[in-house]
Amino acid sequence: MGLELYLDLLSQPCRAVYIFARKNGIPFELKQVRLFTGQQRKATFRAVNPLMKVPALKDGDFALAESIAILLYLARKFRTPDHWYPSELQQRARVDEFLSWQHTGIRPFGSKVFMIKSLAPVVLASPLPPEKLEGAVEGLNEALKAFEEKFLQDKPFIAGDEISLADLVALVELTQELFAGESPVPLWAVEGPPYASAARCPALDFLDLWQTPTQRLSPALSPQPVGAGHDLFEGRPKLSTWRHRVEAALGKDLVLEAHKTLLHPENMAVDQLPPAVKEQLAQAVLKYVQ
Repeated sequence: MGLELYLDLLSQPCRAVYIFARKNGIPFELKQVRLFTGQQRKATFRAVNPLMKVPALKDGDFALAESIAILLYLARKFRTPDHWYPSELQQRARVDEFLSWQHTGIRPFGSKVFMIKSLAPVVLASPLPPEKLEGAVEGLNEALKAFEEKFLQDKPFIAGDEISLADLVALVELTQELFAGESPVPLWAVEGPPYASAARCPALDFLDLWQTPTQRLSPALSPQPVGAGHDLFEGRPKLSTWRHRVEAALGKDLVLEAHKTLLHPENMAVDQLPPAVKEQLAQAVLKYVQ
C-alpha cells in the first residue's frame, strides 16, 4: 500500500500538504474528504484519524494527523531539498519559530475573516454585527504587522534566501482571505465551470493570471466579481513582493491547481446540504467567530 493523503483543498493546511507533495514529486493517492458534507465524521475516515480533521496521512499501517507533522514527515522520508527544512541549526530554528507561531498568530484571524465574509451570510439566519468583522480585520492587520516586522523583515524568504516550509504555510493562510467573498453568495453563485469574465478576479490576482472568459455571474446577482475578498496584500509592498517570490518558487500553475477547489461552486453549495449538516456548519461558524 502506497502513501495516501486525505485532503479537502478548501482547507489551507491541506493545500500546503498538497502543494509540497506535488512540488517535490512525492507519489501519493489523493483521498478526498469533503468537509462540507461531513465526510470527516464517517467511520471510514475516523479509522484513519480519530480527531476527524484533515489533513491526514496513511503510509502503509502508519497513520499521521496534523499538517505540520505531515509536512515534516514527508520532508524527512523523501529527503526533499534542504531549503524546505534547513539542516543549518539557526535557519531551521527560524522555520520552527514561524510554524509554531502561525497557529495562533495568523490562522485564527484570517479564518475568522473568511468565515464572517463567506460562510456566515449563507448559513446563519441573521447577519452578524459589523463589529465582528471589524474586530477580525483589526486582529488580522496586527498579525500581518508582526509577520512583516518579526518574521519576514528584509529577507527574501522567512528563513533567508530560499523558500521553506514556513513560506508555503504562510502563503496558503494569507491567500485564503482573497476568497472571502463580499457577495451574499460569494463562491457558489456562479453558472458553469470556473472562472470567467474578462475582468480580472481579485481572488486570482495573487496568481497574476488572466482567465479566459468562459463563465458569467447569474443575472440575479451583483455584478461584483465572485471571490472578490479581503485583499490583505493591498498597500503592503513588502508582503506583496514576498508573495510573488513564493508563487514563483512554487510555480504559479501548481498554486492555481491547488486553489481550483475554492473556485468550483459545487464544492461549497451550502443550500444543497442536508438541514442537519447545515445546522452543524452554522453552529461551527458561530462558535468560531465568538
